[in-house]
Amino acid sequence: MKKQILYICLVLSTLFYSCEKVVDIDLETSEPKLVIDAIIKQQLGTTGAEQVIKLSLTNDFYTNEILPANGATVTVTNSSNTTFNFVEDGTTGNYICTNFIPQIGENYALTVIYNSEVYTSTNIFVATPPIINVEQETVPDPAGDDAIQIKYFFQDDGNEDNYYLLGVKNPNKQIPEFGVVSDEFFQGNVMFGFYGSSETEPGITLNLSVQGVTLGYHNYMNILTTIAGSGGGNPFATPPATLRGNIINETNEDNYPLGYFHLSEIDEIDYLVQ
Repeated sequence: MKKQILYICLVLSTLFYSCEKVVDIDLETSEPKLVIDAIIKQQLGTTGAEQVIKLSLTNDFYTNEILPANGATVTVTNSSNTTFNFVEDGTTGNYICTNFIPQIGENYALTVIYNSEVYTSTNIFVATPPIINVEQETVPDPAGDDAIQIKYFFQDDGNEDNYYLLGVKNPNKQIPEFGVVSDEFFQGNVMFGFYGSSETEPGITLNLSVQGVTLGYHNYMNILTTIAGSGGGNPFATPPATLRGNIINETNEDNYPLGYFHLSEIDEIDYLVQ
């Protein structure tokens, strides 16, 4: 049986200090852009009725502070013209819907009205296979120590081309790790995500996830994870290259937003490392 391996690598950065003088560099400050985090996910086995869309504004390069975008009107509409309203929770920038109806293969349209400008996008709801098994193995690493490796398996649908976003949340790390994979050469086979890190130790619980995605979101996340891996330093800072998603500004094309509109099932499992 053919199997697919996804390596989720830890990128290590070493900083060398060769001077004593602190240099402050003045950077140009651009107008804040709207960031629309419209990732609709239905956990397998749940109704998926409660969903959150997050709106924020880009901030200065030297700060980690996330600026919420308040006072927007946010809706998602299906092909039957049923509209789901997302209402802001206070001034958090989190817009919540409690009656969303997810349906595999259904087309949805996102509309965001913010500061008198209209942002729109459309996408299809994607299915996700369940995680069927998790395996753990301890192997010697090049340094002579023991390293823990985790594999988690899922069944690919051989009747169509599929793309997946795999994720691992390690409590010893501040930021979740992600990777994308397709079934191009593994149609209809059992596939698995592979995770190995020096910060994986017995007694911790890893959150493992698999999420079916569209080709567009696969390509978007592939570029985004590459940028994040090469960025060393502030993970919330403006990336070295502007990555545009699938949301457009209908009012002012030049004032495009950042972020993505995606809908799919997701399966997650908490695994206690032995």
